[in-house]
Formats: sequence, C-alpha cells, structure tokens
Amino acid sequence: MSIRERGFKRLVKVGDALNMLLSKVSRKDAIERVSLLDAIGRVLAEDIVAEEDIPCFNRSAVDGYAVRSRDTFGASHVNPVKLKVVGRVDVGETPSISVSEGEAVEIATGAVIPDGADAVVMYEDVKAVDGEIDVFKPVTPLENVSLKGEDVKKGEVVARKGLILRPWDIGVLASLNIPYVNVVAKVKVAVFSTGNELVEVGERPPPGKLVNSTKSLVLTAVKELGCETLDLGLVPDDVEKIVERMREGVNVADVLITTGGTSIGKRDYVREALEKAGGSILAHGIAMKPGKPTGLGLLEGKPVIMLSGYPVAALVGFEAFIKPLIYHMLGAQEQPRAVIKARLTRRVASTPGTRSYLRVFVEKRGDVFYAEPLRLTGSGVLSSVVKANGIVIIPEHRDGFDEGEEVYVQLIRPVEEGF
Repeated sequence: MSIRERGFKRLVKVGDALNMLLSKVSRKDAIERVSLLDAIGRVLAEDIVAEEDIPCFNRSAVDGYAVRSRDTFGASHVNPVKLKVVGRVDVGETPSISVSEGEAVEIATGAVIPDGADAVVMYEDVKAVDGEIDVFKPVTPLENVSLKGEDVKKGEVVARKGLILRPWDIGVLASLNIPYVNVVAKVKVAVFSTGNELVEVGERPPPGKLVNSTKSLVLTAVKELGCETLDLGLVPDDVEKIVERMREGVNVADVLITTGGTSIGKRDYVREALEKAGGSILAHGIAMKPGKPTGLGLLEGKPVIMLSGYPVAALVGFEAFIKPLIYHMLGAQEQPRAVIKARLTRRVASTPGTRSYLRVFVEKRGDVFYAEPLRLTGSGVLSSVVKANGIVIIPEHRDGFDEGEEVYVQLIRPVEEGF
C-alpha cells in the first residue's frame, strides 16, 4: 500500500497513513458541564432526551376564534354560521372559559386552546358583529391547531452524543428548558516550529531570515476547530532542544504539532528528535502533493504530527490528518464543506500513486461553474490559497484531469459571478 521514492524509504498513501494514526489514538473521555450559551460549537457528550412535550399544550397556530369544528360545517358567504363570542384567550394565559355548542372564543397565535374547542377559524374568514361572529368558511377538526408534542415528543432523543452544537440545536435545548449540557472536553493542541532561519511575527527579520507564517496558520486552523491551543514558539535546528520541546508539548497537550524540519535535509532533525525522545514513527513521507515530508508519530501515547515548514504543504497536512484526528478524538463527525461540480479551464497533471491538492479559482459564467487552476506546485506560495476559493483533490489512481473535464470542488470561499 505504499510506493517508493528517492529520499524516503517509502511513501505511504494518505488513507493508509490516516488509518494508522487513528487506530493508535483513543477518543477523549473527559467531560465538561457548560452553560447552554457556552456550548455553541462544542461536542455533545451524551444523548439529550426530552422530558416533556413541546409544546406542552394544544395551541392556536393563527389569530382568530377557537370553535367546535362541527359548528362550522356548511358555512359559506351565502349561508354564514353565527356563533356567540364568550371570551378571549391571550398568549401566556390559562383559559378560564370553555367553548360550548354555538360558541366561539377569540384567541391569539400561540395561546392555549380552551376546553371544548378543536379548531380555530382565522380572522379573515369571519365578520364580528355585536358579540357574535359570522363564519364564512368551515374548519376541519384540528385545523389551525398546533398539537401538544408536535415539535418535540416526551421521550424523543432531540440531540445525540457526538453532535457539534449549532445555534438551532441550542434553540431546541432552550425550548426544553435545559440550562446546562455535558460536552466533550476540548482537545489541547501544542504547536512549535523549528528553523534557524525563522523569526516570530512582529519581529523584523534580518537578511536571510523569514517571518514564521506557518505556525500562525496552524494555530488558528486548530483553534477554528474549537481546540485549546498552546504556542510553544520557535526552536533552533538542534536535536536536543527539539527533544526537550517535544517532551514539554506532550506533557501539556493531547496533540503535538511541529512545523519545519520534516524533510531529509542535513538540518531536518524532527524525526530524529522524536525517536530520541522515546517516540515512534507511524509514517514519514506521504504520497501527497504538496506535503510529502509530513510525518506521523506517537510520544508517550500522544499523537505527534510533523508538518512541513512550507505553509501550503502544512495546510494540506492539516486537512489530511489533523482535522480528522481532532474530530476522531472528540467522537464527532467531520463537518463537510460545500462541494460543487466545475469545468477545468486547463489540463492539470499529477503523479499516479500520489494524491494532489489543487488550488483553484471558481467562477460562475451563466449556469456553468469553471475552475481555474492556480498552482499545482509551490508549497510555500501561501498567496495561492488566499486567491483560491476551492480545492480539487486529484486521487491516486489519476494522472491528472483534462481541460473541460468536470471535477468536484470543495469550496473554501464564495464563488464569484462572471460574465
């Protein structure tokens, strides 16, 4: 399930490498109890079962008059039915009156249906005159009535364990009067970069040095997944110092991510440092482009993801391994991106056996989407991601896509309208 390439003992396919990683990492079992408003974006740690019906009473779905439906049968504009109005029920009130034969009770939307009534006639279908109404249109039993338990029934599972809570989920839980929920504890992720050539953001780089953009990219990408992040800074190209920082990282975090030093150059020490720290390598050298030098390992039973120092390659490694790893640890289903079909504006090539991640700019012209490839190579060209609004994955069994071929595009930004 791997292919050989000069410089690496083997290149492991993306799917195989991910399966190896996930098989070695357990899900988090730590649970936190948080207020409902603080639960947005968190992963539910238990099934939520409704303890009551919502609504807990039959209520009017419209403004009008609560009636006995059989009293309205045969009503028309030519032959209206007269009913005596015996009271009114507003929202939030408990009715103190009931509806008997030949009677009606004025009622507001959402108010409790009074005893005796089984339907509501809308204002538009009646004419009120001197304490009576003329009904011009018949109603059937339960017409314009929201029944008890129509929204949620008692005993119903309204939210399942592993659900990532969104605003509409919060609204349902609020309707059930649930002020606190149990959620999976956040995954703690520590990140550090290696490289003598790097300086931190905000520092002025002297000639020959670069600002470290990759660490900021990774930290914020992880934070966007709802993780707690720990910035462990920059480490020079020194095996012992990298070992020390790795041990610090796994002591304070659930996941350790490194950027830089993952290739096979003379100063690429991250793999060596992981093994010297007592860790193990699951895969080093992935059959993907960009991001081939990505490495996966374990240290003290915790996952260590070794990303390229080049920002685009690191981003691809994040998408391929870190995102599914975090969702796996949280026991949640990965949130899919919107996918559309688009026609490629030119041919793109790929190496068979390698999964390629192609950055594209998608534009809609008339009723057709077109995808313009921005750059297939150049893992350090971060601007190609900023300019892109979609990603096309070229699978391992393809040697590329032809011009005009329809491809699936994962959208990362809105699509622009062309002419």
